Amino acid sequence: MNVEVILKEKGGDIISISPTASISDAAALLSGRKIGALVVTDGTSLSGILSERDIVRAIVTDGAAALGEPVSHFMTENVVTCSRVDTTLRLMDLMTGGRFRHLPVVEDGQVIGLISIGDVVKARISETEMEAEQLKMYIASG
Repeated sequence: MNVEVILKEKGGDIISISPTASISDAAALLSGRKIGALVVTDGTSLSGILSERDIVRAIVTDGAAALGEPVSHFMTENVVTCSRVDTTLRLMDLMTGGRFRHLPVVEDGQVIGLISIGDVVKARISETEMEAEQLKMYIASG
């Protein structure tokens, strides 16, 4: 299975935030949408990504004052991305190797989706179940 299939199943909604928004605004958006990361964009291009972990680090570093700081101070700027054709195995390799849980999907310089580790796990389970069913059918027919 690849990213394109995952996006078709989950939809391509992208929740983004400006680099100038406050960490408090970002935390409220994450909580309100029940998500773990935000794409940070200046409106035209990917500036970074901000995760729950980034917010926790910000508070540990700067205390409550971090909540008033801009997203740009704590976001990850050098974002690892993926494309529509990347497979679930490739995503798992990127995510486990980089120790992160979200990957923006980029096509022609534009963010077209965001894949979470939960999306990847769900896709892998579906693949495994399909493979098991095919094996059962093969054994039963032989």
